[in-house]
Amino acid sequence: MPESLPRHLAVIMDGNGRWAKKRGMPRVMGHRKGVEVVKDIALYSAEVGISYLSLFAFSMENWKRPGDEVGFLMRLLDDYIERELETILSNNIRLTASGRMALLPEGTRKKLEAAIERSSSNGGMVLNLALSYGGRSEIIDVARRMAEEAKNGTLQPEDIDEEFFKSYLYNPEIPDVDLLIRTSGEMRISNFQLWRIAYSELYFTDKYWPDFSRADLDEAVQSFAGRERRFGKTTDQIDSPKSD
Repeated sequence: MPESLPRHLAVIMDGNGRWAKKRGMPRVMGHRKGVEVVKDIALYSAEVGISYLSLFAFSMENWKRPGDEVGFLMRLLDDYIERELETILSNNIRLTASGRMALLPEGTRKKLEAAIERSSSNGGMVLNLALSYGGRSEIIDVARRMAEEAKNGTLQPEDIDEEFFKSYLYNPEIPDVDLLIRTSGEMRISNFQLWRIAYSELYFTDKYWPDFSRADLDEAVQSFAGRERRFGKTTDQIDSPKSD
């Protein structure tokens, strides 16, 4: 693992269903295998020193999937929280979630909220599960909150700048994404972290998520470490030492 780590790593975990279909299994078996990879990659990320790990676990669009698959995914989330909470706590990981939590089944939501509360004092890596999440939905939710405050007279147009807008995002303490990984060979963003990925480095791999390994993460981070991040500046500006 190179010394230049992304502070915030985000992953679009894609390909569970196709992984299973390729092996003649039901799609749900791919999701089950994918949860095992979540545990391993989360622990490894914490071990190597990544500060924030955001995993695209369930999108707003995923609610449109067949009801039995959605129900299975919610049960998988329940099982993950029950089985892995002690591991999360013992590894000093702080669990959080981003998305429209009110849409989750009540039992699942309460279990998730309890796990988040129990890990809230941990000071290690933040594991952010994007659940019932959409990048456009997040921005719409920000706009609605701002519109309500403007209606009440507590917000003026001149108050709004980038930092102010960011303070209304889900989990505003989480910084912009440095490296975004997508598995399965698809080369699109799929409505994930639209605000925070403005200057992210993008990494695409043909591996399905259930096949994604620690070595694959090392390769992605090695690619990130070799890139020049200019944020709109020129290479000369980046290379020039700051004047006193």
